[in-house]
Amino acid sequence: MTKINHIVFDIGKVLIHYDPNIPYSRLIPDEQRRAWFFENVCTHEWNLEQDRGRNWEDAEALLLEKYPDHEELIRAFRLNWHEMVSHPYDDSVAILTGLIDAGHDVTMLTNFASDTFRQAQQMFPFLTIARGVTVSGDVGLIKPDVAIYK
Repeated sequence: MTKINHIVFDIGKVLIHYDPNIPYSRLIPDEQRRAWFFENVCTHEWNLEQDRGRNWEDAEALLLEKYPDHEELIRAFRLNWHEMVSHPYDDSVAILTGLIDAGHDVTMLTNFASDTFRQAQQMFPFLTIARGVTVSGDVGLIKPDVAIYK
C-alpha cells in the first residue's frame, strides 16, 4: 500500500457550491436570455481571467466597452457573487475536517479570484483550517496549467 503524505482539496464544487444562475435567475428570469448573457457577456472564460488574477474593475471595463447596455447586469456579477456560493457540501467538509483532525497534512488548491476567495473564507470558516491554500488569483496561474501544481 502506498503511504499518503499529503492531501489536496479543491474548493469550488467540492467543498462549496458555486452556481452563477442563483442570483441571475432573479436578475434575468427568462432562461434563454440568461443563457445568452452567460454565453456572450459574463462568460466562463471571462470569469476565469479573474481567477487568473485580473481585477474586477478591469474585467467589468472590458465588458462595459462591448456591452454598455448591460452595465447593471455586468456589475451584478461581482455584487451578487456571495449568492453564487450558496452552501457548503457538508459531507466533503466532514471529510476535510476529519482528515485534519486525524493529523494528516491537508492543503487546498483552487481556481478563485483573490478577493472573492477571502470573502468565501469569511462565509465558510472551514476554508481557513488546512495548512495552506494555493489560490489561482494570488499566483496568476489556473488549473489545469501544470505550473500551478508545481
